[in-house]
Amino acid sequence: MSQVPSPFVRAALDAADALPATGIAWLDAARRENLDAFADAGLPEGRNEAWKYTPLRALSQRAFALADRTVAAAIAIDPARYALPGVDGARLVFVDGTFRADLSVLDLEGVELTPLSAALAANPEPLRFAMANRYRRGAADAFAHLNAALSTEGLVLRVVEDAVVDRPVHVVHVSSGAQAETAWHVRLLLEVGKDAAVDVVEHFVSAGDAVQLGTVVSDIALREGARLGLVMLQDASAATTLVRRGHVRVDAGAVATVHALELGGALVRHELHADLDGDGARFDSRGVFALAGRQHVDTQLEVRHKARDTASDALWRGVADGRSRGVFRGAIVVAEGADGADAALSNKNLLLSGMAEIDTKPELEIYADEVKAAHGATIGQLDERSLFYLRSRGIPLASARSLLTVAFCRAAMDSLPNDALREHLGALLVAHLPTEPAA
Repeated sequence: MSQVPSPFVRAALDAADALPATGIAWLDAARRENLDAFADAGLPEGRNEAWKYTPLRALSQRAFALADRTVAAAIAIDPARYALPGVDGARLVFVDGTFRADLSVLDLEGVELTPLSAALAANPEPLRFAMANRYRRGAADAFAHLNAALSTEGLVLRVVEDAVVDRPVHVVHVSSGAQAETAWHVRLLLEVGKDAAVDVVEHFVSAGDAVQLGTVVSDIALREGARLGLVMLQDASAATTLVRRGHVRVDAGAVATVHALELGGALVRHELHADLDGDGARFDSRGVFALAGRQHVDTQLEVRHKARDTASDALWRGVADGRSRGVFRGAIVVAEGADGADAALSNKNLLLSGMAEIDTKPELEIYADEVKAAHGATIGQLDERSLFYLRSRGIPLASARSLLTVAFCRAAMDSLPNDALREHLGALLVAHLPTEPAA
């Protein structure tokens, strides 16, 4: 960097200096390369197009130390904090980025579940391709570089060929709040074997209100004919900054379905990239963010159709109240030769306050023939005629607003097949939404 590093960057470099070498030559080299890229570019600024609507000036002035793994391993966590109805299979719990065997359940037929540290210690070579992955140098990928340089723990999940897993795998990230001004970094590697099927629930919660930063980078591969249902529930504290990046690769005839609900956090960035690499691959996504106060949530969705007869359907909803700000970018790219692609993207948003803001940016790039594609985005307010109709039937204003807002959001959750979990997510959404109109 030509300028003096910010407190954020300086603290990250100091944290990297304190990390011991792994002894795995290719992994240590990848960490150094990613750290150098992060040090050279620093955090993205407003003129960086990928971060145009998410300023990081305040974050750059914070100095996050790495969360202490010894402390994280001893923090008492009430399992009720992350219990979910309809989710009773294997569970992996990370507290401040540290794997907690005492809170986890690893036994599930057809699934190989291994903490990343244990997998690297036992046989690192099969992980080389994913762990040594190179990101583009530059500030746009700063947090991916940071995660690659500093993450020491995570999860390796493999579903064996032809296995049909009948209970969801629950991956829990807990920000303890007991280690203020600290950061944790987790790496997730998921592979669903040929003709296998599994549901995964990734869950973010907080046990305290101290300021913490978390980054999670996920690499997900679906082999030929595989099926994956992925639910992401983010309900972190209002003091948490969370940056996630997921890359899903879908082979021929495989289907990935994602449901995402963003409720908590102070500053949240979620990047989700899907590559439809095989003929007949499909990727469907449904998502909601419901914001209040001064929350800022930025969702970046990109789907690339790279083979014949692929399909994608994205339906996302956003609600902003108070002085919150939501950002949604949805991009569909149909590559040359991806004939027969069928792609759709819809993003609708509600502003519940005159001081709230939502920025939406749909994008569509087509380089193939015989393609069916559509995209659209709207930003509006609750319909006054619908409010009047409900109030004329004796429904109080607060209840009428809540009913309309919940109905608007639930369109993105109705397709979730787990009935108990769907109802629970709906209840969380209702509890999070405002009950009174903004002043």
